[in-house]
Amino acid sequence: MNTFWMQSKAETVRMLRNKYYIFWSLLVPVLFYFLFTNIFIAPREDDGLWNLHYLMSMTTFSIMGSSMMTLGIKIVQEKAEGWTIFLKITPLSQFIYYGAKMVAQTVIHLFSILVIFTAGILINDVSLLFSQWLFCGIWILFGSLPFLALGTIIGTIKKVETASGISNLLYMSMAITGGMWMPIEVFPSFMQQVAKWVPSYHFANGAWEIIRNHYPSFSSYLMIIGYLVLFMVLSTYIGKKREAV
Repeated sequence: MNTFWMQSKAETVRMLRNKYYIFWSLLVPVLFYFLFTNIFIAPREDDGLWNLHYLMSMTTFSIMGSSMMTLGIKIVQEKAEGWTIFLKITPLSQFIYYGAKMVAQTVIHLFSILVIFTAGILINDVSLLFSQWLFCGIWILFGSLPFLALGTIIGTIKKVETASGISNLLYMSMAITGGMWMPIEVFPSFMQQVAKWVPSYHFANGAWEIIRNHYPSFSSYLMIIGYLVLFMVLSTYIGKKREAV
């Protein structure tokens, strides 16, 4: 157990030193939040609610990107550098290796949530009950699980360049179709129906419901768990196929 926690600590420190993470998971979401709540201002009925809505959009946007790209690309890099082959001659098991990465990523997510929530308070003086802040944070950590699983799928790709391109494409596509950049109500009706089958929509929608004093819908829980199981099965299957080759 001590080995597991030491490895988790080391992985956390390594991720915090990752400039890619700092840029995409902290700076970009905070910049977008400032731009879309203070610069690109469209007519809206409730500025306070919009500021909270978009804060949750950018927080989930950050966590989704960190799960898919920071985790996935790092695994590909370490494989390309021969690190995973080296692990086979050490006492460190693959379970501890991947488990530590998951724990470290969760710690990073918690840090991201605190930073972006604080940015919302400082930039727009947003306000929620403590229970709402807490519930939003718990929901976002829970909702990140399928994207962590998707990150391990990206980690099965052989080349870093390919992994980077695919993860960026998936990241931006899901952010847009999931309504993280703009509410799905402005989409054509067909796209609104598509959005409700995308995991990113249900990830963000749970937080949007909480700030409106509602609970996340049962369908959102079901979608998060369903995609988690799907991505875990795919990750395991693809990983075994890669090892067989």
